[in-house]
Amino acid sequence: MIVPFTTRDLLSRESDRRSGKSKGEKENVIRKDGPGLYYGYVIVTVASIMMMMIWGTFNSFGVFFEPFIREFGWTRAVTSGASALNTMIFGILCVFSASVSERFGPRWVMTVCSVILGLGYFFMARLSCTWDLYLYFGVFVAIGMSPYIPLLSLVPRWFTTNRGRMNAIVLSGMGLGIMLVPPIASQLISMVQWRNSYLVIAIITLTITVVASQFLKVPSHQALEDRNGGPATPWADRRNEGLSFRQAVRTREFALLCWLYFSFLFCLVSITVHIVIHAIGLDIPATHAALTLSLIGGACIVGMNVMGNIADRFSNKIALGVSYSLMGCSLVWVIPSHSEWSFYIFSTAFGFAYGGMQVLFSPLVAELFGTRSHGVILATGAFAGSIGAAIGPIIAGYIFDASGSYTIAFILCAMLAFTGLASSLLLQTRPLS
Repeated sequence: MIVPFTTRDLLSRESDRRSGKSKGEKENVIRKDGPGLYYGYVIVTVASIMMMMIWGTFNSFGVFFEPFIREFGWTRAVTSGASALNTMIFGILCVFSASVSERFGPRWVMTVCSVILGLGYFFMARLSCTWDLYLYFGVFVAIGMSPYIPLLSLVPRWFTTNRGRMNAIVLSGMGLGIMLVPPIASQLISMVQWRNSYLVIAIITLTITVVASQFLKVPSHQALEDRNGGPATPWADRRNEGLSFRQAVRTREFALLCWLYFSFLFCLVSITVHIVIHAIGLDIPATHAALTLSLIGGACIVGMNVMGNIADRFSNKIALGVSYSLMGCSLVWVIPSHSEWSFYIFSTAFGFAYGGMQVLFSPLVAELFGTRSHGVILATGAFAGSIGAAIGPIIAGYIFDASGSYTIAFILCAMLAFTGLASSLLLQTRPLS
């Protein structure tokens, strides 16, 4: 098909001739002037679906917590250890998956990990001892989840503006998964027992993620979407914008990023692992207790989109500060809570804050350090967060086993959330070299 030149094309060529741009440089950009769907939106849709499956199934672990303890007699600290091992391995592998994805492409990496993720949940249906739990959920599922960072890093590559909004759409899949999968898993457990429930989860997860993986690709020789109407920037030039990883680690902002991730995931995973069984312990029915996770997921979607738009209009720093302050206040609220409605209020506020934080880290890294080493910097921050996610549930479980209450654990989480607020206020954006 021959597309006639537009006035914009002729002006662009004249500008290139005057600026001395070569034909080879011009070939790095293919403008999208004609009709058709920009493929970046396909990437956003597919990534959102994969986020829904990855994080929806992961967060359903809290629903299986009580059946595990009832059948095997494990303590809460021991059972939480599987989640801790998962997040530690996940954090380490995120760094490597970002590098591997850079080399081989996200499609290949995500396909392999999707198969491993499905197998992990299939083996969960065959649990017989603690080591099985740690191997299947702690190792296999963690490996399957590890391309999370490459998925997030695709968004700022396909979009040069409105990154917060696009990132919010991708991560809304995470909130949707948390909203839908845990209550579905709870219903499955009541109908077909927990082992068959994991078989169903394994089949659905494997099918959806493998198929979705085939649509992933990087924007090689592709015009990047610019809603402000500015000239497209060659990908070869854009990918070199910002600091290298070695330069980034020497900055104060990198240390603050790691602490922000640590405090965020410490609080998040501690709550998602223990909130359901905590509510059950207060005589709230199991199916109603599972709704706390659903509300967290639903509010997460709202928080992602609201805070993503606030970040685009104002700054990531302001949106992040609001999110941390709201999370801290919600954790203070849950300490004396004993009724269903008070748990639902907590879940709504906590989920909104969680969504706001989750959506802001990727564009925050692009704002602070550029896109040159975006994936590796984001993955390293996520690794720091995985340490918090690993020790948080164990500490919360140990506190309950020792004291019979989660009060001290919730106070600790609230303190960490408020230190995250203070850290976000210290962030400074500097000119990128």
